[in-house]
Formats: sequence, C-alpha cells, structure tokens
Amino acid sequence: MITITTKKIGEIPVLELVESDKAENVLPLVFFYHGWTGCKEKVLTQGYEIARRGFRVVLPDALYHGDRLVAGKASEHKLEFWKIIANSIKEFPQLLAYYHETIGIEDEKIGVSGLSMGGITTCALLRAYPQITAAVCLMGSPAPCSFAHGLLHAIPGIEDIDPAYVEKQIKDLEVIDLSLNPQKIASRPVHFWHGTDDATVPYAPTKKFFEQIKNHSYAENVTFTTTKGGTHKVSYETTVEMADKFAEYLA
Repeated sequence: MITITTKKIGEIPVLELVESDKAENVLPLVFFYHGWTGCKEKVLTQGYEIARRGFRVVLPDALYHGDRLVAGKASEHKLEFWKIIANSIKEFPQLLAYYHETIGIEDEKIGVSGLSMGGITTCALLRAYPQITAAVCLMGSPAPCSFAHGLLHAIPGIEDIDPAYVEKQIKDLEVIDLSLNPQKIASRPVHFWHGTDDATVPYAPTKKFFEQIKNHSYAENVTFTTTKGGTHKVSYETTVEMADKFAEYLA
C-alpha cells in the first residue's frame, strides 16, 4: 500500500508518496514535476509507480499552479513560464535540505523527473545540481533557449514588446540550458522519452540533442525511447518505463 501525505515545505506544497511499511525508513528520494497548467495531484500516477519500486517520492506544485494559484488560472501566467521553471530550480535545494534534515536520503541517491514543463525543469536541474544521481525527462526539452524562440509566435501581444527585452529574457535562460553545456550530464544515467507527433514540445530538437551527445563519454549512460505517432501525452506504459528506469538507476 502507498501512503500519500500532504506537506508544505517552506512555501512549497508537496505530496509525498512512500510504501506504507517503509514510511519511516531512509530511502532514495525521487522528485517528479508536473506540466504547464497541471498540479501535483495530476501526476499521482507517476508518483505511485515510482513509490511502488521502493522510493520516497515528492511531487511539488510549481509556482502559480495547484495550491499556489494566484490572480487567476495558471494559463494566465504565460509570460512567466520561464520564471516558473527558474523558481523550481531555485527551490530545489530547500526541498533537499528538508529531507536531509528530517528522514534522510539513502546513500545520497536523488532522482528527478517530470513531464512537459516538468521535463524542461528536469533538464535544467541536471544542468544546475551535480548532486542529482539520475533523471528521466518525459516530453521535455533540454534546449530552453531555442524552445523559447519557437514559442514566441504563440504569445499574444509579443509584437508590442521591445525585441531587445525579449532577447535578454531568452539569453538569461542560458544558465539552465543543458544543450549549451551537455558535459554537465557527467556520465549520470539520464533517459529521454518523446512522441514523434508532439505538437507542444517538438520531438525533433530533443532527438537531435541525443544524437549529438550519445557518442561522448559524458553521455555514456544517456538513453532515448520514441513512441511513433505519440502526442503530448504520457501513457501508462511510458510511466512504467520511467519508474523502471529509476529502479535500475537508484537500486
């Protein structure tokens, strides 16, 4: 049986999932991040599958999502999309510190995963934090700068914003762009999944990134699976594959 506990770590609402008979044990820790306009409750299936494999799992609400909604729906914060991801990166050490100081983390085994916006967050966390042991990116992008350029046409009123300002905002993403410094993977196990017909986060750039790095020593433990015809939706089969990857990586 899986126990689900609602917590607030500082200002961060989270759900914590763990097998009931292991709730007091020191276990490897895995974080899973939800997508744009989602919330921690929407990724319970992913959290459940990871927890079933013997991990403590943490599902945070991103800024302006779930219990952190302010001033309307999450979809009304389009212009703050990258701020939301940056905030999750900034908050990560706080979450880690909480578990270090309370229950502990077995052998410092720390996994991160997420879907869509959460997948982008996962890649950015990999770039920022060498203490992460392993990661699985589901239909996210390791190249936020180029992805941000591609999103510009979809933002209403973008033509009225100073182009220099827009370029600065995109340049600021370079510090979290894994594609600009893929050596930061540093031989850690990382898995990517993407569907070929994803209309939200395009498949081709992520596959191109994998092809460019796969023969380098720093990427010796990076893998990629493709769902032909797959859209911007994570299937149960892909969820199981993701959880199995953590069972392999953090055993």
